[in-house]
Parts: sequence; C-alpha cells; structure tokens
Amino acid sequence: MTPPRHGSDAGQDGPYEPGGFEAAVDHLADPLNDPLPGRHASPWFRAENIPGGQAVAAGDGASPAQATHGPQAAQDPPPEWYDPEGYERDWYGRQEPAQAPPSVVPPPVTASPAPPAEPLIRHDETVALRKAVPRRVVVADQAATAVLPVTTTRPRQDPEHDGGPGAADGTAVSAPAPGGRAERRRAAKGRGRRHGDGQPETATAAGVGGTDATPPKPLSRVEARRAAKAAKDSPAVVVSRVVGELFISLGVLMLLFVTYQLWWTNVRADQIAGKETHKIQDDWAKGKRSPGVFAPGEGFAIIHIPKLDVVTPIAEGISKEKVLDRGMVGHYGEEPLRTAMPSDKQGNFALAGHRNTHGEPFRYVNRLSPGDPIVVETQDAYYTYEMTSVLPQTSPSNVSVIGAVPPQSGFKKPGRYITLTTCTPEFTSTYRLIVWGKMVDERPRSKGKPDALLD
Repeated sequence: MTPPRHGSDAGQDGPYEPGGFEAAVDHLADPLNDPLPGRHASPWFRAENIPGGQAVAAGDGASPAQATHGPQAAQDPPPEWYDPEGYERDWYGRQEPAQAPPSVVPPPVTASPAPPAEPLIRHDETVALRKAVPRRVVVADQAATAVLPVTTTRPRQDPEHDGGPGAADGTAVSAPAPGGRAERRRAAKGRGRRHGDGQPETATAAGVGGTDATPPKPLSRVEARRAAKAAKDSPAVVVSRVVGELFISLGVLMLLFVTYQLWWTNVRADQIAGKETHKIQDDWAKGKRSPGVFAPGEGFAIIHIPKLDVVTPIAEGISKEKVLDRGMVGHYGEEPLRTAMPSDKQGNFALAGHRNTHGEPFRYVNRLSPGDPIVVETQDAYYTYEMTSVLPQTSPSNVSVIGAVPPQSGFKKPGRYITLTTCTPEFTSTYRLIVWGKMVDERPRSKGKPDALLD
C-alpha cells in the first residue's frame, strides 16, 4: 500500500520515486558542485551556472523554494552571501595600477605607443586552480616606452611580503623586484640614496629585460688624483708609526742590555775567573816562584768564603777593566790606597769586588756573621780570618775603612786584618758595604789545608 502524499508533494512524483533522483541530477550543469533544485543553501553556489530552461517555475507545481531558481534567479544571485568584489579584495588585497621598479633601467627600444594592458581574467570559482595568463608591465622612460610581457600564475600580491598592494579589479600589477625578500628590502632602502662619490646608481635589468649592468662612469683625472691622495697616509699617521717603531726598538735594546748585564757578564766573568784560578794553581804546582811584587791585573792568590761557596782569584789592583769586570777580586796595592799583604806581620789586607754582575763574587757578603771563616790561599800558606764586624753603608770617599786600624771596625790597635768592600744597595754604586775580619791562623801549605776548607 502506497502511503498518502502530504503537503506540496501531493499529486506529483516524490523525490524517492524510482528514477526521480537520477533525473534531477541529470539536469545539473556541475553535479559535484551545484545543489539540487530547491536545495541551494551552500554559499559557494553560482546561480549563473544553472541553465534557464532547467529552472523550475513556481507555477508548475513546484515549491516556493524551487520557484526561486527561474531565469531571473539565474541572473541575480542572492546578495546576502555573494560579493565577488569584496571576496577578491579580502583574498588578494587591494590592487593598484602597475608601476615600474625605480631602479630598473629599461633597454633601449624604438618609441612606439603602448598597447592597452590586458585585463586580468576574473575567476568566479575561487577554490579551483587557475591557469597562468600573460600580463603586461609598462616601463616608462624619457626617450621610449617599452612593454615587457610578464607571466604570472596568480594576480595576488601580498602588501607585507611582496613589497606592495596588488590589483584585483583587472588593472596591471607591478612586476616584483628580482631576488628574495631581503634583496627587495635593500632595493627599497637604496632608492633615492645619495652617493658621496657623485657616481650614478646603476642597477641590473636582468630580472625584466635580461640586459647586463651598465659599466660605472670612469673617474676624471682630478678625481683620480684626489682618490690617490686620500689613499695615502697623512703625516700624523706616518709620524706616529715612526715614533712607535722607535719606542719598540728602544725597548728591545733595553731588554737586550739588561740580559747582557745580569746574565751574560756573569757567564763571561766566571769563565775568565775560572781560567785564572787554574793558571795560578798550575804555576804553584810547577814550583814557579812569585817575585813578591805583582803587576796590575796579575793574579797571585785565591780567596775562599765557605759559607757563601766563593772561590775566586785575587789580582793586583782594583782596575775595573783589568780586574773587577773579569770576575776577580782586586787588592788595594797602589798608592795612595796601598794596603798590606797577607804575609806581612802587621797591616790591613783590603780587597774589592763586584756585588752584582761580572761574576758578583761579593753578592752575599752581607750574610756573613761574626766568626765565619775567610781563607786566603797563597803559594806558601793558608791565611784564615774570622769575620768580626760589618758597616752596612758608607760613602765611597770614606777611605779610612781600609786604614791600618779602621776607626769603625772596633779594632783598638794594629794587627793583621782583612777588609772586604763592595757596592750597596744592590744593582747600584751609590754607597759601599764594608766587612772586617782578623787573622786567627797561618798554615803553611806543607801542612795541608786548614779546617775551614775541610768541612
């Protein structure tokens, strides 16, 4: 039993009658996108896609909803949801007329009137893919006007990313600057910039016309001279360089001098003093007798200071070049500073030596304490002295310290004394340091070394 028909469907085939759905679909222009008659609630529906003969009139027994798809409905789509201009503006952005890039130099062409720009094809279907359409870019010059074809796949230009607004109403779109976003930004910043050298700004048109960059304008003779003069160093720079090199050279020389004084002089003095000590000992071993009176610079004895580990030859005189700088200890043996010899029965045996540099035999004589032995070895005997007192500082002109009975030594009467003199403070010669001692033992060489040298 067939159910009764209700409403507007009574007396006509229902939508579920056999063949009714297929017949309705066959009347559609686009079965995948167009809705069935009377069911076009989708905002993507395009009324102009429905043929006029297929529209259902209201007087043919169709419903009021179906009556809206007649010929008049196919021409006037519903205004409440269809706005092609607003849609394209929201989707592509507001477009402006085409403008040529300011930095592009067009190639020379024959002057000819520019043909009208072809309007962009407007697509009603915004969801489907678009076919690439050619468009024209007008590049203006004072001498000629060139029309350069540009192929695009979309009429859209993003104002934020593509450097400017695009046109959605069919006007020409300016060609994008060649390169990426960073290059377009640098090109935009460089427009209108003024160069200090007076050279015009050149740009390549390879992105538009494919031509090479124009060669830079050659410098004139005056400009070339100015550029060469600017490349040269100023007198102040030259003077500063010379002064700096002089200071560096002076510093190197001072460093070398200090190294020579504090290290190399000691090396050379030790070598010379060692050779002189061996020579004296060889002469004694061979039995060569000394005359008792020695020439300036001639070695005749050896001093031993066990506490300081000092073994140095003693030469006649206090000459700096012949004796002291050669690492030896000098004997005050010339007038008016002549002093006694160790073999004398009475007198003061006075010696001088460097405290710093040139062997520095008296470097640490300030460390001697009362009772420390000082041994003088000669060809015939060993003379042993004991340190008694020290004068930390005195004037270089105070010659009384080497007298027969030095006033500040503590000695009260003549005797057999020894005096050691050197410079103080260290590394200077401002004052003199004095050390005194008295003889406590005289031992012939035939009896062997004294106890002070055996320990």
